[in-house]
Amino acid sequence: MTVSEPSPIIISSDPVIADDSLDETDSVVEVELREAEVPISAHGERLDRALAGIVPEFSRTYLQQLIESGAVQLKKQVVTKTSAKVKAGDLLQIELRPTPQSQAFKPEAMDLDVVFEDDYLLVINKPAGLVVHPAPGNWSGTLLNGLLGRDDAMRFLPRAGIVHRLDKDTSGLMVVAKTREAMDRLVEMIAAREVNRDYLAVGHKEWLGSRQQQVALPIGRDPRNRLRMAVVDLERNSGKTAMTDISLIDNHDDFCLVRCKLYTGRTHQIRVHMASLGHPLVSDALYGGEPAVGLTRQALHARRLGFEHPVSGEAMSFISPVPVDLEAAMAELGLSYNGKL
Repeated sequence: MTVSEPSPIIISSDPVIADDSLDETDSVVEVELREAEVPISAHGERLDRALAGIVPEFSRTYLQQLIESGAVQLKKQVVTKTSAKVKAGDLLQIELRPTPQSQAFKPEAMDLDVVFEDDYLLVINKPAGLVVHPAPGNWSGTLLNGLLGRDDAMRFLPRAGIVHRLDKDTSGLMVVAKTREAMDRLVEMIAAREVNRDYLAVGHKEWLGSRQQQVALPIGRDPRNRLRMAVVDLERNSGKTAMTDISLIDNHDDFCLVRCKLYTGRTHQIRVHMASLGHPLVSDALYGGEPAVGLTRQALHARRLGFEHPVSGEAMSFISPVPVDLEAAMAELGLSYNGKL
């Protein structure tokens, strides 16, 4: 029998009231019942992983708690093992309790700078200051909220189609998927290092030595400060390999302008690698950077994005102009940039 790709989510019309065993209080709360068929793309997956794709507004950890508490039925039978395997077409019934995360996944009107769009993806020029994904302290006003407000169909994709991120105070180009096919392929391409990402960065201190350096230093959570990342010894600390090519563009007095090409996409990778070389980014207080010439955010801009279209295979390349604040800072510091990477 051929199983067609079903609509990802069917929402029941009447919410019910039930005890919230996962809530810290003993009060009763509204519970939303959802039914969904396992899509073909999730055939053979673990139950918790399949649910994470079907109900993307809840974290996988929270969905695991729902399963273990008996709030999930597979083919009308309660299943409490998160590792249970599912098949395409299996009926899932989920009792969803509201969480701060689920409340955050709401559409919001937002003026997004879209530089390219087709039926499968869009490329966005993200301004500094815009958070990409809801998280503690930023449950609204994020790029994800804006994507949901722009296109209701994005709610059927995990993370509204977001396949990679930029830090809040980093500006520049991001690609976002509009279909599950494009999303899966883009994730594969990023993992295989088939997406080219070039950045402009302004660091402290004059650049000395070779104009081109390849930094291959693993990055993990800083064991002395869990709020930041650091170069770590993988034999002693958890972390992942990370590699960045850094090329000098211009030097002036106590500052340098560099081009950074990512081969991996670790959290804060460029910021950590630049700091490890003794050139923390201007205004990047977390990694030792000092404010300069009125720049109020770290001097980092995702300037170029290149990849093959995940469906057509067409070569695509986009360049983002240097933002006004960073351009003004570079000019005041006497750093020259000819517009080419």
